[in-house]
Amino acid sequence: MSVPKRPRRSRDPVQAAHQAYLEIIGEAPPAEPEREKSPAAIARGRLGGVKGGKARAAKLTPEERALSASKAAKARWAVRKD
Repeated sequence: MSVPKRPRRSRDPVQAAHQAYLEIIGEAPPAEPEREKSPAAIARGRLGGVKGGKARAAKLTPEERALSASKAAKARWAVRKD
């Protein structure tokens, strides 16, 4: 399930105002239809996502798993610099 994307708008204020004006008066160009994904591509992506974490965990040694978990914990609790 994907979230519908908002229409892309220009960063130029004059163009953005013109686009808003066209939308208000109903003369904006029609939106481009979303590309449909191939069912085969969806199945391949899902297959990799379903088995990915388990397969990776089975391949790691206990020391590598501990190192990975430690690194993840540090990343979760780190103070972010914005």
